[in-house]
Amino acid sequence: MRVAPVGGTAVQDHVALAEIELCGELIIAASAAEERLSLESIDEVLRVAEERERSAERPA
Repeated sequence: MRVAPVGGTAVQDHVALAEIELCGELIIAASAAEERLSLESIDEVLRVAEERERSAERPA
């Protein structure tokens, strides 16, 4: 049986880590809400407006 060596071999996927962080924030917001989150609330938690602004500022 082959086992991966310990330490120093992990590759970090920054996109995946960011997605996991956003999912966690969404879960926290949903669990704290008394009712279902509106689409606007979800967009706020996921910082959709901020990303749109950054995309608009980038040169095409």
